[in-house]
Amino acid sequence: MALTKDKKNEVIAEVSDLLSSSKMTVVAAYKGTPVKAMQQLRKNGAENGTKLKVVKNRLVIQAVKGQANLKDVDTSALNGMLLYAFNSEDEVAPAKTLAEFAKTQPTLEFVGAISPEGHFVSADEVKALATLPSKNELIGSVVATLLSPVNDVTNALSGNLHALLDGVESKATA
Repeated sequence: MALTKDKKNEVIAEVSDLLSSSKMTVVAAYKGTPVKAMQQLRKNGAENGTKLKVVKNRLVIQAVKGQANLKDVDTSALNGMLLYAFNSEDEVAPAKTLAEFAKTQPTLEFVGAISPEGHFVSADEVKALATLPSKNELIGSVVATLLSPVNDVTNALSGNLHALLDGVESKATA
């Protein structure tokens, strides 16, 4: 069933809002992916704040052209059956969600991504982005690195203390 002009304008407005709030919008081809698998993908995306939408490419292009910061984005790759993944909190989350899903559903393929600065990112760059650690993993890594010297000093002091006590104990028994 064809969309009415009012409904199309609503969809364009919704996609425009999602584009403006998203830190990275990942685009993937999903042709041949079963409906049940797509439902699972939506559920997986919701767990990390990623919103997945299947929208006519023409309407997405109109939404992109309506954004001042995105009007120069190359939209020539936006053709075929595409899925758009938006996330307003984490740049890596949409790519990670789709990459994880693609491991079990090889019918899903990255097309690229739209950055908030108005660049179209290639599929290879999105795949590389998907391999990056998440924001929480990076924070944990930095905290562990910062705590490393403290742990080293603590271990050194406790190690020497044990050696000192062993020495004192051996002198006391002799």
